[in-house]
Amino acid sequence: MDFDLTPEEEAFRSEVREFLAANLPPPAERSKLGADFINEWWRKIREKRWIGFDWPREMGGGGGTVMQQYILKEEMLNAKAPPLGSDYTGLGWVGPAVIQFGTDEQRKRFLPDILDSKSAWCTGYSEPGVGSDLASLRCRAVRDGDDYVVNGQKIWISLAHIGTGIYTMVRTDPDVSKYDGISCLLIPLNTPGIEVRPIKSFAGDHFKDLYNEVFFHDVRVPVANRVGREGQGWEILCSALQRERSGIAEVNRHHKALERLIKLAATSRIAGEPALENMEMRKRLAAFDARIEACRLTGLRVLTRQVQGKLGDSDASIGKLHNCNLLVAMSETAMELLGGASPYLGDTEASVGRGKWQIGALGWPTTVIGGGTPNIQKNIIAERILGLPKD
Repeated sequence: MDFDLTPEEEAFRSEVREFLAANLPPPAERSKLGADFINEWWRKIREKRWIGFDWPREMGGGGGTVMQQYILKEEMLNAKAPPLGSDYTGLGWVGPAVIQFGTDEQRKRFLPDILDSKSAWCTGYSEPGVGSDLASLRCRAVRDGDDYVVNGQKIWISLAHIGTGIYTMVRTDPDVSKYDGISCLLIPLNTPGIEVRPIKSFAGDHFKDLYNEVFFHDVRVPVANRVGREGQGWEILCSALQRERSGIAEVNRHHKALERLIKLAATSRIAGEPALENMEMRKRLAAFDARIEACRLTGLRVLTRQVQGKLGDSDASIGKLHNCNLLVAMSETAMELLGGASPYLGDTEASVGRGKWQIGALGWPTTVIGGGTPNIQKNIIAERILGLPKD
């Protein structure tokens, strides 16, 4: 791996740092400004074309190279800057799908709102009883003239209660291979016949309404809202895997979490003794540091393959699996250190660290299950990377 930056890449890093120094106030000041700050922030980075930075310039994006994307994300994370745009799903899934498979009319209709942070897309993949076998989905779309009539249910749909549209996979042909009978539809969530029900979480109010069930009752969707050909949905879905990045951003978050964990250990006691003087705890913290470094090196290896144009659709599974295991282990260690203080007391002075560790420990499904369970990631690694047989 050779990560000596070119003069152009060094100049871009300097440009990002100068922009942050001039436009990013301290966190306390940002909180006082509230929505005014975030709206102005998005306006400024939109002018820089840093929202949708990996999109082609002719589609309104920044046309950034892989290394420029890495530099931009790294500097933003180090500065604790707000997200690069508000529509995470639109930027990561909907926009790229429309760019690659959509029509010119769809690009004109959907892309500007994503880039201008005016839309809020969610993904409609999971269904009851389907589990991780997404190709077995049953939500049905029947062609009726210039419309599809959609009936069925989706579950575990993040943020559907505040979304403007759902990027969903539906079954348009039940008589062919399960992979060939899926199509992709873009459906406004205010369409008649759509019902969104929140799923209550054991993580408490912090995760209230994060997950939802979405029901479709004779929902009419124009054929013009289909992305790609009828039956091309599985190809569109799989194309998203090829856009998975190195996971290097997770390393930055893990480092910050470890810093917080060490501070917690410094104020905690085990069997009446300071936690940081406990040899087993010191070994565990050192192991976390080593695992984070392994994440970093794995991410750099994937990034190298991206730069060389060699990245396959399975490389991200290694980082995903490693990052999820690390997240759970660090949260469990924090709960041990908290001991009797571990019950979540809300955002009050009585809760250690404002309850962040408790929220992390209870909210692990968001990261661990989302995007593919650990078992699915292990199967991908075994079959596609190690070449092991399925049986």
